[in-house]
Amino acid sequence: MIELSSDGFRRLQIHAALADPGRLVIVDRLLLADASPSELQTALSMSSSLIAHHLGVLEGAGIVRRVRSEGDRRRSYLQLIPESLDLLVPATAWRAKRVVFVCTKNSARSQLAVAVWNRRSSLPATSAGTHPAAEVHPWAVAAAARRNVPMRPHTPRHLDDIVKPKDVIIAVCDNAHEELPADSRRLHWSIPDPVRTGRADAFDQVLDELTVRIDHLAPTLDPASNRANATQH
Repeated sequence: MIELSSDGFRRLQIHAALADPGRLVIVDRLLLADASPSELQTALSMSSSLIAHHLGVLEGAGIVRRVRSEGDRRRSYLQLIPESLDLLVPATAWRAKRVVFVCTKNSARSQLAVAVWNRRSSLPATSAGTHPAAEVHPWAVAAAARRNVPMRPHTPRHLDDIVKPKDVIIAVCDNAHEELPADSRRLHWSIPDPVRTGRADAFDQVLDELTVRIDHLAPTLDPASNRANATQH
C-alpha cells in the first residue's frame, strides 16, 4: 500500500477533482474572475443540480471557496484559491487595448489595482468608479508606500467618462459588479472594501490579494500575446 504525505494527499484530491471536464471548465472561469453559482450556470449552460455537484467537489478539495456579497447579502461568489493551483494557468489569452479597474468610489481598490498592474504588465491600465468619491483614500496611498508599490493616484472619475469599446473592465467591488449590466468582457473580483473596516491592515490585505490575482491575469493580456493572436485571425 502506498503511503502519501499530507501534501501528496492534497495533490491527489486536486487531481481527482479536476478529472471531470465540467469542473475543469469551472476552474478555468474562476482563474480570471469570481462568479456566483447562477452566473456560472448561465455562462456554462449547466443545470443547477450539476453546478451544485461540481462546486461541492471543488470546495471539498479546497480549490474554491464562497464569499458573501457585500452588496446583496443573499448572494455569494465563488473564488479560486490560487495556492491550490500554482501550476495551472489559463489556456487562452484575451485581446485588449487597455484594462479598466472599477469599484464604487474609485478611491481605494481600483486605484491600488492600477498601481500593481503597472508593475506587472506594459498593457495600459486606468481606473474609474460608479459613484466616484471626492479624493483617493489616504490609507490606500499609505498601503502602496508600505509595499513599495509606486502609485500615482488620480482624482476619482466616473466609469462613463473613462471606458472605451475595446477596454477590458475588471470590477473589484461587489456593488459595482451588481450595479453594471451583464457583459461577457467584464471580469469580477469579489474583494472586500477596506474602507468599511477602518483598519490600515485591511488595505494591506487588499493590496496582497490584488497582487496574486493580477499575477494570474496579466500573462493572459500580455501585449505580445495580443499581437501574436492578431496575426492568426
